[in-house]
Amino acid sequence: MYLITAYFDEKTNSILQRHIDAIAEVTGNTYMTDNHVPPHMTLCAFEARSAEVLKPGFEVFAASMKQTELIIASVAFFFPYVMYAAPVPSTILTEIPGQIAQIYSDTAEVSISKFYGVDHWVPHITLAKRLNEGQMQKALEVMRSGFSPITGFITEVGLSEVNPHKDVERIRIK
Repeated sequence: MYLITAYFDEKTNSILQRHIDAIAEVTGNTYMTDNHVPPHMTLCAFEARSAEVLKPGFEVFAASMKQTELIIASVAFFFPYVMYAAPVPSTILTEIPGQIAQIYSDTAEVSISKFYGVDHWVPHITLAKRLNEGQMQKALEVMRSGFSPITGFITEVGLSEVNPHKDVERIRIK
């Protein structure tokens, strides 16, 4: 599996990393830190035969992106295991799945995950995953006292492999 991911400006990245670290510390769930998963927002997930098949489309997508302001206003859950920071929906965010689908529509052997398709994508920035019920409660407590809305920017996009997370290519956007 491969991902197209959005990365953030230094200040936003630092705040999100502090939240990831705080959750790991209070819950003992260190999946994100042990696996060096950086703060990011997955824009699309694919099955493909190789990253090389995805690179041309990724470069087209990256060239079309502009630095985008992002307001991260709340914390939410994908029950039962994931806590995430939720950005406020914007026109740019809602257009991304269709844009990526169009770019890859004629690329053989590429399949976009149904969770990242048009009208199915939930923009989110994972703060913790693989949480059990007790860890979810502790994570909620630490975020209730430590989270406040963040205004930041998407400044880079990456084409990544998963398990473990590894950037194949990363492009700074203007």
